[in-house]
Amino acid sequence: MPNGPLSLPARLCLLAWHPAWPADTGTAHLLGPVRAGALTELARRGLLVDEDGIATPVDLDSGTGDAVLDGLLELVRESCPHPWRTWVTLRSRVTLDAVREQLVAEGFLRAEKKRVLGVFPSVEYALERAAAAEALREETRQVLRGPQPVAGISERDAALVTLAASAELLPGEDVRAHEQRVRELAERAVASVPGLREIIRELRTALAATATTPP
Repeated sequence: MPNGPLSLPARLCLLAWHPAWPADTGTAHLLGPVRAGALTELARRGLLVDEDGIATPVDLDSGTGDAVLDGLLELVRESCPHPWRTWVTLRSRVTLDAVREQLVAEGFLRAEKKRVLGVFPSVEYALERAAAAEALREETRQVLRGPQPVAGISERDAALVTLAASAELLPGEDVRAHEQRVRELAERAVASVPGLREIIRELRTALAATATTPP
């Protein structure tokens, strides 16, 4: 896939960004997928584990070197214990803001400073690399549709499609036509990480419950 070095939450953010948007016209539909992607990344790296349905940090000293992931990991460490589903929405704007800053630094988004009512400072984000975002969308659709066997798809790409389908970021007709493949991709996404199956199941349930249509 293009943009391979980008983290899962960053890729989900780009996947949700409609190319026709002149600027950031809303964030509600971005919050859940971006946070779920960050939680999945931390679980895949073994920094968050499931303990009786609770997202639990493993080590108080470890980090990833990624500002988005480390920021979320610190937030989980400093907060009261919560289930995975709660973390999909709890203070999720913190993660989205960090992802957008990361995408600005990488040149995928452009930050535009504004003033609301001519007084209050604000920042809007616009898509800078529309071709890269469209390439990501197309290759994501190819993973969903095939014909590449699921066994040949990377676990990160399988996780991307699985979460995107649950968050309604992919065309509904494609998801409905390939429901069996989505199930197979969900299994592929958790193939090598013990305990990840239950985590992904919880995240997908939360995304399906909070999916918001883009403005």
